[in-house]
Amino acid sequence: MIRLALAVALSVAPVIAAPAMAEPSRIVVLGGTAAEIVAALGAQDRLVARDSTSTFPESLTALPDLGYLRALSPEGVLSAAPDLILAEAGAGPAEAVEVLKAAGLPYVTVPEGYAPEAVAAKISVIGAALGAETAAAALAGQVEAGLAEARAKAAPISPKKRVLFILSLQGGKVMAGGEGSAAEAIIALAGGVNAATGFQGYKPMTEEAVLAAAPDAILMMDRSGRGAVIPEEVMALPALAASPAVQSGAVIRMDGLKLLGFGPRTPEAAAELRAALYGA
Repeated sequence: MIRLALAVALSVAPVIAAPAMAEPSRIVVLGGTAAEIVAALGAQDRLVARDSTSTFPESLTALPDLGYLRALSPEGVLSAAPDLILAEAGAGPAEAVEVLKAAGLPYVTVPEGYAPEAVAAKISVIGAALGAETAAAALAGQVEAGLAEARAKAAPISPKKRVLFILSLQGGKVMAGGEGSAAEAIIALAGGVNAATGFQGYKPMTEEAVLAAAPDAILMMDRSGRGAVIPEEVMALPALAASPAVQSGAVIRMDGLKLLGFGPRTPEAAAELRAALYGA
C-alpha cells in the first residue's frame, strides 16, 4: 500500500529517476506537516532546508528558511542543492512548482487530507520517499490508533458545543473555517460541531452570519506577528460580544500547526481541544 501511495504522489512528476530515491541525503521539505513527519521518522538530519511553516520540532528552525510555502522561489529551493524535494500539495505558486518539477530532481507531492486515512497516506508517501517504509508503517499505525481513540471519546459527547474557528480578522470581518476545512475536521474530532456553515474552506463571514452562528466557544491559532488575532480583538466585535463564547470567556488558542496540520500530533491536538471544550 505504501508503494502504491508513493506511485500516486510521483505521478505528478514524471521526470523522477527512481534510483535517486533510494537514500536521499539532501532533502528540502516544503510544508510544516511534511517536516514534522520527516522528523518523526528519524530523518531530520537529512534535511538541508525548509519553508517558513516548518517549525516543529523547534530544532528545524536552525535550517535555512526558503520562505512561505505558497510563495516559493524555485531558485531559492534549488540553491540548497537537494537530491529530493518533499512538498505538500499546497506548495506554490504553480509556476514555481512547475520549474521545480522540470529540474530533473525527485519531487514528491505529499497529499492533503484531514481524515484518518489521509494522515496515514501522508506518512506512507514520505516513508516510501525516504526508504523508511517500516518506520512509516509503525508511525501510521500509532497515529491511526490515536485518531480512533479520539473519535471514540468524541462520539458520546452530548450536547456538542458549537465552535467557531477564526483564522483572521480582515477589516473587522471574521475570516472563519467553514465546511470541508481542517478547522471543521479537528473540531469534530474533539467532539464539537462547526458553527460556521454554508460555505467551503476559509472565507469572511457577514455580521449577520456571525450573529447566527452563536458559538459556544471560539478557536484561534496561538501566534504572534502579522495576521495574529488576540482575544481582546475578538471579544470587542459587536457581532460576537453577546455570543455564548464571549459571555463565558470560552476563547481557545492552540498552536496552529498542531491544530490544523493533521500529522503525527493530531491525536494530541484533538485531546487538548476536547479538554478545553469539556474539561476532560
